[in-house]
Amino acid sequence: MSDSYKLPVPAETQCRLAAAWLWLGVTALLVSGIFSLLLVLSRAPFVSSLIPWLDFFHTALVVHVDLSVLVWFLAFAGVLWSLNSTDRFIRVGWLALGLAVAGTAIMALSPFTGDGHPLMSNYIPVLQIPAFFTGLLCFTCGVVLLVWRSMSAIPLVGQRISSAGSLRFGLNTATVATAMAMMGFIWSWLMIPDSFSGKAYYELLFWGGGHLLQFTYTLLMLVAWLWLANASHVDLPVTPRVVLIMFGFGLFAIFFTPIIYFSYPVTSGEHISLFTWLMRYGGSLASLPLSLAILYGLLRSDKCPAAQRPFRAALISSMLLFGLGGVIGFMIQGSNVTIPAHYHGSIVGVTLALMGLTYVLLPYLGYGTPKPRLAGLQPYLYGLGQMLHVIGLVWSGGYGVQRKVAGAAQGLDSVQEVAAMGLMGLGGLISIIGGFLFVWIVLQIMLRGRTAHASA
Repeated sequence: MSDSYKLPVPAETQCRLAAAWLWLGVTALLVSGIFSLLLVLSRAPFVSSLIPWLDFFHTALVVHVDLSVLVWFLAFAGVLWSLNSTDRFIRVGWLALGLAVAGTAIMALSPFTGDGHPLMSNYIPVLQIPAFFTGLLCFTCGVVLLVWRSMSAIPLVGQRISSAGSLRFGLNTATVATAMAMMGFIWSWLMIPDSFSGKAYYELLFWGGGHLLQFTYTLLMLVAWLWLANASHVDLPVTPRVVLIMFGFGLFAIFFTPIIYFSYPVTSGEHISLFTWLMRYGGSLASLPLSLAILYGLLRSDKCPAAQRPFRAALISSMLLFGLGGVIGFMIQGSNVTIPAHYHGSIVGVTLALMGLTYVLLPYLGYGTPKPRLAGLQPYLYGLGQMLHVIGLVWSGGYGVQRKVAGAAQGLDSVQEVAAMGLMGLGGLISIIGGFLFVWIVLQIMLRGRTAHASA
C-alpha cells in the first residue's frame, strides 16, 4: 500500500517521550495483573472460601480497574500523542509524564497505607484514604498537562488528506474527547450539592466525564485498528477522506456535553440517562462503519505473512471482543454481572488493539521486534480467556448474580450458577496468563534498551 495508515517516525525527542509513556503503561498492566489474579481467585467458587476478607476483593478491584483501564489507556494515549506532536513544549511533556508516574505509584501503594474503605463507583472506583486521592489527583494533573501539550504541539494534518493525515485527525479527536472529559469532571465537582457523600457523590462526580472517556478509548482503538490493518497487509475499502469523516462522526456526539450540563442538574435522572444514551448511540457513529470496512478488508485479504501474524491476531481478537461487548450492552436489564460482561468485552477489545499496536511500535520506537510465534499466540490466548470470562458473566447474569460482590455474597444457590461463575473464573485465569505473557514479551524487549534510531 503506497499510502499507509501509519505515522511517519518523528524526531528522537518525541520517540524518547513516547517510549517513556509506554514504560508507564506496561508497568501499570503488570501491577494490575497481580491484583487481577487475586481478584479472580476471590470470586471463583470454592477458592473464594479460602479468602475470608471480603473487603480484599473490593480493594483489589479498585486498584485493578484504575491501573488496567484509566492508567493503561491514558498512558498509551501519551505514547500516540507524543508521536503525533512536534518538539514544542517538550519539557511540559516530561513534566506531565513525571506527574502521571508519581500518581500511579501512589495509587498502587495506597492499599498498604491502611483500610481503604473502597467505593465501587462507575468508571473510576476509589479508595477512601488520603494516599489514594493524592495519587489520583497527581495522575489527573499529569493527564491535563499531557492533553494541553498535545493540543498545543499538533502537526498539520495537511491539505491533501492522506492515510497518515486521517490517523493524525483521529488522534486529535481523541485529545479533544479527553479535554471534554476533564471539563466534565470539573463541572460535576462544582455542581454536586454538599449534601451528597459516599458512593452517591463519586457516582455523580465521575458519571459525565467517565462516559466521555469512553469516546477517547474508542477513538484510540480505531486508530490502532487502522494501523494494525495496515501492518498486517489488510487492504481497506475506504479512502482516507472517508476515514477522516468517520472520526469526525465519532467526535460529534461529545459536543452535546455542555447542553446536557446546562439543561439538567447533575443529580437528575435526565442527566444520568442522557450520558448513557450519548455513549450507547453516539459511540457507534464511528466504530460501526469502520469495523464493517475493516472486517470486509479482512475477509478479502490473503494469508498474513508470519512476521505480521501478531498484528492480525490482535486485530481479529480486538474486533471480536469489542463487538461481543457491544451486543451484550443491549441485553442489560437490572444491576447484575451482565453489566461487567458488557464492560469487559468492550474494554478488553480496546486493550487487545493497544497490545497489538505495541508490537508494531516497539521497532518503531527503536526497540527489538517480538518473536512472531509467541506474540501471535498471546492475543488469541488473552482474547479466549476474556471471552470465556464474559460468557460466564452473561450466563451468571441470567440467574441474577449481582455485580461487584464476592464469596458467599454472590448467592450461588444452584449448580448452574456455580458452573457459570466457574467458567468466569477459568476464563479470568486464562486471560491473566495471556496478559502476563504480553507484559513478559514487551518487557524483555524494552529492558534491552533502545537503539539510536527508530525504524518504521
